[in-house]
Amino acid sequence: MQMSLPCVKQPDVITCKAAVAWGAGKPLVIEEVNVNPPQAMEIRIKVVCTSLCRSDITAWESQAIFPRIFGHEATGIVESVGQGVTEFTEGDHVLTVFIGECGKCRQCISGKSNICEVLGLERRGVMHCDQRTRFSINGEPIYHYCAVSSFSEYTVVHSGCAVKISSVVPLEKVCLLSCGVAAAWNVADISNGSSVVIFGLGTVGLSVAQGAKLRGASQIIGVDTNPEKGENAKAFGITAFINPHDSKDPIQQVIKNLTGGGADYSFECIGDTGMVTTALQACCDGWGLTVTLGVPKVKPEVTAHYGIFLTGRTLKGSLFGGWKPKSDLPSLVDMYTKKEIQVDEYITHNLPFEDVNKAFNLMREGKCLRCVIHMAK
Repeated sequence: MQMSLPCVKQPDVITCKAAVAWGAGKPLVIEEVNVNPPQAMEIRIKVVCTSLCRSDITAWESQAIFPRIFGHEATGIVESVGQGVTEFTEGDHVLTVFIGECGKCRQCISGKSNICEVLGLERRGVMHCDQRTRFSINGEPIYHYCAVSSFSEYTVVHSGCAVKISSVVPLEKVCLLSCGVAAAWNVADISNGSSVVIFGLGTVGLSVAQGAKLRGASQIIGVDTNPEKGENAKAFGITAFINPHDSKDPIQQVIKNLTGGGADYSFECIGDTGMVTTALQACCDGWGLTVTLGVPKVKPEVTAHYGIFLTGRTLKGSLFGGWKPKSDLPSLVDMYTKKEIQVDEYITHNLPFEDVNKAFNLMREGKCLRCVIHMAK
């Protein structure tokens, strides 16, 4: 007697609201979009909260892939799963990540990198597995951003680009761990008693300061042209603040004077490749390490005199701070729940989804650290 296989109901197309960018620098428009069911090894998520990152702004202002749904720092609840997904079930709370972890490629198994060869940074506005989109309006594709696109009430991500978290963790807070806040804490092995200089005191720069403080740095210097950021930065570990406009000497010389020859560690968190050179010059000879974390809008090439490197200084880049998202993020969430790290303090604004353009304006004007956008009313 032949046994019949159980009937498994397939997810349907969902129609929901999403903030669609139709062109570079143009205001986002709340549209009705169709969100296709998750394909093999994908999950569809009901987005609860999403925060705006400077990278969203940079891409929105400068890239050419449109129409598009931005957003990559998000938390949500799994609505449905695709074929082959065993890690997630409907109702799971998740944190999205803009780079994934397949656990099988050369990079993943090396233990030296988080640059997954299968689920790395997606730049073409499509899904990793089939190079297609899951969003559409009237049959026309709406492109993704970083294979997350969280400025939508529902989104589809690869299961390797999501991390399961406890249902008791506040989704409106930990969405920040999807990117900027987490990215800075693991990038350099800052030693106890060392000196650190941070160029740019936005969310990423302040996260560096917090990480340096946790690792025991004795001198943490913040550099920013906005004088209002100086006082706020003290709460995150900054011990001295410099506004380059207030100094007659080049900023790198001011830092050398303060640190007795240059900082042990220097972080560029602005997204200015010219400032990378300044950060290198602000480091000490012999072992000075400069880490670049910012995403430049223009002039992506870095230039520096070879003599800087002959004297033993090092320049290092990083994506997501070197964290392996699925392996390492749960420990960061745990640190947050134990109040070992600050996250809430980076949230300067909470806005409803309808005010997504206000969040963009606040960040462009330098009036916020992180705006958390709440999808539900």
